[in-house]
Amino acid sequence: MPAVTPTPRDTVVLLHGLGRTAWSLKRLEWSLRDAGYHVVNLNYPSQELPIERLAEEKLAPLLRTLWLEPGTKVHFVTHSMGGIVLRCYLQKHSLSQLGRIVMIAPPNAGSEVTDHLLKTWAYRTVNGPAGQQLGTDGLPTRLGPAPGETGVIAGTYSFNPLFSSWMPGPNDGKVSVASAQLEGMTDFLTVPYSHTWLMWRAPVIQQIIGFLRTGRFSHPA
Repeated sequence: MPAVTPTPRDTVVLLHGLGRTAWSLKRLEWSLRDAGYHVVNLNYPSQELPIERLAEEKLAPLLRTLWLEPGTKVHFVTHSMGGIVLRCYLQKHSLSQLGRIVMIAPPNAGSEVTDHLLKTWAYRTVNGPAGQQLGTDGLPTRLGPAPGETGVIAGTYSFNPLFSSWMPGPNDGKVSVASAQLEGMTDFLTVPYSHTWLMWRAPVIQQIIGFLRTGRFSHPA
């Protein structure tokens, strides 16, 4: 019997948010592997460096050494600030095998919560230089339109009424639906979940896999 040649697999790079680790995307990692993807779940020191340095010193080296099979793509799924790190990287670098991007709860227009908390010593100490760049007049607003085929998922449920009172309209407790949106995005979806665990929800994971396969979310009828 002739040997069976394995089908080349696309790669998905996962980027967690501020103050989180790769473990926060672990269920998504497992689900993407089960769906047939090669997954790289990057752990990076989100509270130690500015976003520009995170992009150049943590993400860029990974992508330089990432081996992709001919004919395959590298996709990205990000949570929160991870989307800003990716946008920062793609502003200066091109990827010949770039696939699709899903951003989960990204502060693409900055965060009103950051605007309010930035004046406090505790926020600045805990969240470091990157956290101080996430205001509504910060770095995210200067990074330009969506890079390639990009789908954005925003949450509409909040456990924090104080934080929600600082944001206009629906929000997930940390990022508003309005702020998550990005000029040039391919598709946009809202889901009734909060910011911190949005990426662990099974319906969200199904939507992510669907977008990576088709370039669209399956919107409710």
